[in-house]
Amino acid sequence: MGSFALTASGAALAAVDSAVPVLVADRFASRLMAKDATLWGADAEAEASIRLGWLDLFEASRALLPEIAGLRADLNAEGVDRIVLCGMGGSSLAPEVITREAGVELVVLDATDPQQVRSALEADLQRTAIVVSSKSGSTVETDSQRRVFEQAFTDAGIDAASRIVIVTDPGSPLEEASRAAGYRRIFTADPGVGGRYSALTAFGLVPSGLAGADIETLLNDAEDSAEFLGDDDSGNVGLQLGAVLGGTAPLRDKIVFADAGSGLPGFADWAEQLIAESTGKLGTGLLPVVASTDAPELADVADDVLPVILAPFDEAPSEESTTGTRVTVSGSLGSQMFVWEYAVTVAGRLLGINPFDQPDVEAAKKAARGMLDAQPEPTPAAFTDGAIEVRGDDDLLGSSTTVRDALEALLAAIPATGYLSVQAYLDRHAQAALEGVRAPLAAATGRPVTFGWGPRFLHSTGQYHKGGSPIGAYLQLTGASSTDLAIPDRPFTFGELIAAQAAGDAQVLGDHGRPVLRLHLADRAAGVAQLTDVVASLAAGDTRRGNG
Repeated sequence: MGSFALTASGAALAAVDSAVPVLVADRFASRLMAKDATLWGADAEAEASIRLGWLDLFEASRALLPEIAGLRADLNAEGVDRIVLCGMGGSSLAPEVITREAGVELVVLDATDPQQVRSALEADLQRTAIVVSSKSGSTVETDSQRRVFEQAFTDAGIDAASRIVIVTDPGSPLEEASRAAGYRRIFTADPGVGGRYSALTAFGLVPSGLAGADIETLLNDAEDSAEFLGDDDSGNVGLQLGAVLGGTAPLRDKIVFADAGSGLPGFADWAEQLIAESTGKLGTGLLPVVASTDAPELADVADDVLPVILAPFDEAPSEESTTGTRVTVSGSLGSQMFVWEYAVTVAGRLLGINPFDQPDVEAAKKAARGMLDAQPEPTPAAFTDGAIEVRGDDDLLGSSTTVRDALEALLAAIPATGYLSVQAYLDRHAQAALEGVRAPLAAATGRPVTFGWGPRFLHSTGQYHKGGSPIGAYLQLTGASSTDLAIPDRPFTFGELIAAQAAGDAQVLGDHGRPVLRLHLADRAAGVAQLTDVVASLAAGDTRRGNG
């Protein structure tokens, strides 16, 4: 089927054998491609009826290609060849994987950490343009990034309006304000496409094309795959992938991704949002775990784990060569994106949920706004150990006096079928070493561990954390910043914003009865080193999780 291949074994193959014939009999494939909004039940029908525009976007998206190419040429002629993307969630994850696969530079600013924002701001502004992407037009992170760049351009003697490109839904507050401001170009996208399904719309194509990616081939590959996805046939790989995601029995609800040289760097991060935000609701859903081929979760596969291997397209294994439960997928980026979007809607039907809403995402945003308005004093640390301040409720911390004690208490709170989520509200470039704690924590707990950078994960796995299975424990990492950064015409700084986002999310998780441990790195470099050492010692000591 075009440039996409799938093999399944074990419980994954059994899911294909049991679920696909039912989907074929129900004519799911042909009905989906015909935009039948009744496929996910009466409760989902209203939302689904306005969220299926991604199924036939190719003509409209292809019409953008000459406009994007022309704008890129004009910018380059002016000496502008550095593109910064200000966006969150689907608005940033798709362009990041598209440009990484293409090997072209795109500065993705999906952060509110003052140090990370400052780093993007202090590079060569003379050759910089920004793409501001927001479907709603009111995303606080994106609005703040736009404001600080606009001020920086003006301060540098650059006509700011000539360096700002907008991607938004028609009629959004951002479109109206941008037209009044006279920004360089405003692209409006199909409002009938949700953010996590928008990779092949203006949200994915404009920043990627301006950075120099081959977006025409991306669209061609996706359309080639789409031709076959309307077939009510057992060979339909979209139905097969959806079946393995949502049809295992009992449900393997931890989807562990490992890239075995797919050539699509960052693809699992994009798929993470698509899957978690689409399925994590009503107390169920699928938790994506972005790992590696040598991850502890894959060395000894638990009964609730589904390994998904991202393979090179020309090296897909035969069914006979695989043992145990696993799924191997391969293909071009455009094909992969479209097939995964399709498959997640299949999984939604099998799980009995609406794959197009995100009812719990707003909770953390509301809590953060409340924190910004009230400007409360920071919660006092329970204790300080070295460079790390420790916060958590008394039930969790007990008699803990060290970071190791506190971590052991958190790990003991993970249910037998649960998971640990590490959430780092820091600079994902300068503190990239923190991602190294994921695998040792998985080894120490014997359970899947996810790692997300805040606040970007709030637009992704944040939905699952509140609306999915209530089996998580949460390790929140924050850090002191040597310098803060003001946001023009706003009563808060970036430092205050990210602190409010972290505190707000911790509050919402706590209100849901989830165990949350907050570690604040009073000195970032020393704190990262200290935490890394403690986690390594936990893994070496083979600390086991409890059955809380």
